[in-house]
Amino acid sequence: MASNANRLFYASCFALITTAFSFSIRAGILPQLGEELSLSGEQLGFINSMWFLGFPLSMVIGGLIYHKVGGKAIMQFAFFAHAVGIILTIYSGSYIGLLVSTLLIGLGNGCTEAACNPMIADAYQGSRMSTMMNRFHMWFPGGIAIGSLISGFMTDMSFSWESQIWLILIPTVIYAYLFFGQSWPKAKVEEAATIGGNFKAMLSPLFLFMVACMALTAISEFGPNQWVGLILSKSGANPMIILALTAGLMAVARFFGGNMVKRFNQTGVLLGSAVLATLGIYLFSTQTGAMAYVAAIFFALGVAYFWPNMIGFVADKIPKSGALGLSIVGAVGMFSSSIFQPIIGGWIDADKAKAAAEGFTGDELDLVSGQATLLTMTIFPGILIVLFTLLYFWMKNRKENTEAEVA
Repeated sequence: MASNANRLFYASCFALITTAFSFSIRAGILPQLGEELSLSGEQLGFINSMWFLGFPLSMVIGGLIYHKVGGKAIMQFAFFAHAVGIILTIYSGSYIGLLVSTLLIGLGNGCTEAACNPMIADAYQGSRMSTMMNRFHMWFPGGIAIGSLISGFMTDMSFSWESQIWLILIPTVIYAYLFFGQSWPKAKVEEAATIGGNFKAMLSPLFLFMVACMALTAISEFGPNQWVGLILSKSGANPMIILALTAGLMAVARFFGGNMVKRFNQTGVLLGSAVLATLGIYLFSTQTGAMAYVAAIFFALGVAYFWPNMIGFVADKIPKSGALGLSIVGAVGMFSSSIFQPIIGGWIDADKAKAAAEGFTGDELDLVSGQATLLTMTIFPGILIVLFTLLYFWMKNRKENTEAEVA
């Protein structure tokens, strides 16, 4: 079973690299798409939102059917959605076509999370599970770092945006090969394999609280990341290097995520992450040139542990919520990002109009308006500082009560 679990794990990593490539390469070609198809910031925001909308839709459906059809069938659909979405993106050449193809890629990405998170939760035990969950999720920023560098290089060498999209097909084919013919682990907790047991666990105050936090952690990560190319392109720093630096640091941090959780526990890690993320986004909104890279370091260390430890917390502390619970938490995060993408695009358009009215023009106009939008985004992790402080004392009190009952 160990070798099978390892092969499933490696396949999951390549599936997540596919997700990451679809995120970073699309972010890299966003300015090209905007110019070539004459798209506004709001229209680009709606294209982005399709990626985030498809994600939660397939995550929820995948979570509902995981124990009926199995992870293998869900990943077969993921391959279909990824392959068709990639090819349609290249050959559509229109705003509507890009909406549909981005939605398909989002569906494939959501299936990856719906199938792979519960597989890892069931295949590994205790602190090993936390370690492997963090190492699985390190390939999202890791893939973003690789994809960003490739996209930046290809753009500088005047490669078309279509040729960059073809690259996403490489990890797609690899994960399909690795998953082929493999059996999947059974649920560790019996109630986790029943929809009734899942829903009962999901109605608990702790689960509902974590769902609310997930909406904010996701947009704290994906809001600045998705728009960094457009906002910081006039700051004197290379936006794709900032994206690659951010993603690379996140990948390294997640590799050591298990050790961090062991030392500070999940709630301590989440609280510290919220503080660093707030500081990082604030620095993005006030700094230019070389200092933008310093801001990227704080931001990366802040958001690195959000996603894997939100998922890990639910798997560890609310195990009866099962595959459905993990999917719902992830889906809420992506749905939150889907809702906010056009809103952020609207903020950029409004801030640009305001800066233009104040007399700013050219590169200075883009920088001032972009930084104003980033300052608004500090609201998200700022609220999380309060919520994770409450969670820290909530879990500490629950642990003390449990120990008192045992004594």
